[in-house]
Amino acid sequence: MRRIHPDIQDNPDIVQAYAYPEDRPWLRLNMVASADGAAWLKGRSGPLSSTGDKRVFQLLRGLADVIVAGAATVRKEGYGPVPPRDTWAEIRQGRPEVPPIAVITRSLALDLDGDLFCDAPSKTIVITCEAAPHDRRKEAAKRADLIVAGEEGVDMRRAVAELHQRGLTKVLCEGGPRINAQLSAAGLVDELCLSISPLLVGGGAARIQNGEPAQVALDLSQVLEEDGVLFCKYTRAVHGDDEGAQP
Repeated sequence: MRRIHPDIQDNPDIVQAYAYPEDRPWLRLNMVASADGAAWLKGRSGPLSSTGDKRVFQLLRGLADVIVAGAATVRKEGYGPVPPRDTWAEIRQGRPEVPPIAVITRSLALDLDGDLFCDAPSKTIVITCEAAPHDRRKEAAKRADLIVAGEEGVDMRRAVAELHQRGLTKVLCEGGPRINAQLSAAGLVDELCLSISPLLVGGGAARIQNGEPAQVALDLSQVLEEDGVLFCKYTRAVHGDDEGAQP
């Protein structure tokens, strides 16, 4: 892997390259897309990935306090518990050996008997709203750390604030596109890590954001490259009184 922006460097320290700021909470999106902007191929993101992308993906998980994903992504991608990794020992010093996963869901259509809830070393978090089915909320509360944030739908600002109250301030969101769009529209996104696969997909695949409109100005802070895959890191631009998102 090499860095090609803002400077040229072979074999950069990628832990340092993706380190979170220490002076404030930070919400990072991590997504992979084809060269023409598709967020998946045949319904899943895996076919767009590469060896380097998997390495960055695992590092970003190790650096995070919590991994956030929408229920549709959890179902489609077959999420299970985050396994401990020996390579994370240093970067997770003073924290649990793995970050918990937080699932955002209005319907609570989750397999509460699955590995994600029964075998996770860090208790899975479920973020839902008052309108979720009452019986499902009771079941989820038995199996997970249940957060109710919002009335008819999940209020992203309240959801993220609840994570912060639990000391989970280094937030990694892995999508999907609708969750990303809601976070952007709420002005909560500080950083986008985007792996661009050298592949044209076409068809009806979603972009990395779908749904609520948002205009969030970004600065390109870093580009890494390996085997034709670009690993771009964008940080939210701050210009005067810029509020970051304009729904």
